[in-house]
Amino acid sequence: MKHIEKGVGLMSAPRDFMRDLNADNFSAGLVAGIFGLSAGIIHISAGTAAGLPQEFTLLWVISYLMINGLFGLFLPAYYRLPLPMANSIPGALLFAAIIPIVGLNEALGATLIAGALSLVVGLAGMMSMVMRLIPMPIVMGMVAGILLKFGTNMVMPLQNAMLPAVIMILSFFMAARYLRRVPPLVVALLVGVAYMAFSGADFSTVEFSIRFPEFIMPRFTLEAFLAYGLPLTLILVGMETPAGVGLVKGMGYKEAPANAITVVGGVGTMVSAFFNLHSTCIAAPMTGICSGPEAGDHDKRWVAAVIVGIIFVVAAPFYGFVFSLIEVMPSYFIAIIAGLALLRVIGSAMYITFSGKHEVGAMFSFLIAVSGIQILGIGSSFWALVLGVGLSLLVEFKDFEFTPRIADEPAT
Repeated sequence: MKHIEKGVGLMSAPRDFMRDLNADNFSAGLVAGIFGLSAGIIHISAGTAAGLPQEFTLLWVISYLMINGLFGLFLPAYYRLPLPMANSIPGALLFAAIIPIVGLNEALGATLIAGALSLVVGLAGMMSMVMRLIPMPIVMGMVAGILLKFGTNMVMPLQNAMLPAVIMILSFFMAARYLRRVPPLVVALLVGVAYMAFSGADFSTVEFSIRFPEFIMPRFTLEAFLAYGLPLTLILVGMETPAGVGLVKGMGYKEAPANAITVVGGVGTMVSAFFNLHSTCIAAPMTGICSGPEAGDHDKRWVAAVIVGIIFVVAAPFYGFVFSLIEVMPSYFIAIIAGLALLRVIGSAMYITFSGKHEVGAMFSFLIAVSGIQILGIGSSFWALVLGVGLSLLVEFKDFEFTPRIADEPAT
């Protein structure tokens, strides 16, 4: 355990949470939580496209919220850092696609092995090496490329839902300019809800239901591990943790516990394998929301991540109800709110990408992530890092820092 970074601790966390809670971090946590709830739609879409039963898909999302919500309560509270937990979206797409081929139990067996391998990497303290091999400009190029779609999705409603889009976006910037004590995200959120109410949104289809995660026994096969478990391990260790750590550091935090994040993700992924879930990891888009300037004072943004965990745990059993509620909301609502929340994060990520070393690798990382390409069934986020680093090693080798720095050594 010597490689696990030391945190503040949990004993005083409840008291510190109440002390640090304010309108800014509450609104950021609320927006990030709503974004996380809406991400369940990605799981449902992937499951539907793969021909998976609707009942399984709903259990999959419920487990995603409950398990990741529980881990998301303790990690940010222990380190007092904005580290919300969720699961890997590229991993989710792989998971849904592989189940019809190898079977659910076999896919979960591969998930269990991937979690164990991630745990070993974190306990061995290898994340500092991984982070040196994947430099910050290349990581942030991938992050900027992935998050860019949230910015473009924010402005897309201007062509087919101009009035609500203009009202919500203008309310955000007007609040930021003139209502200094009111978080602009809250204003935009309330204005959007008010518009929906006045425009006659139909809530009659909303249904109430309660479900909890259900236990399942994984089964191990070499085929499932090679087809899914190994790529998932690479995604968790080589993409998800670096992306989350990159975002946290990009928002001005000097240190982020990369080994601990990987360990917690590994343990969470192993637990997930017994409850129809494919992974647990730091949530990059939600980390951007919780760690960004809209979350308020720098040393109090961790509260936003804890709020995300609370929202997940509370909403998990009722996700059938939550999903039907989200379905009632126009698609532009979540798109605009998420885009506004990530605006400054996107700007910061692009600045780090294009203002330092590794110019060629960072540029290609950004372009590959923006492209959305899939190679061997693995999404662009992974290939942005792999190909960005590979190209940078080829043409910019002098920019790499392979000698460990004192700051990278584990705390004693």
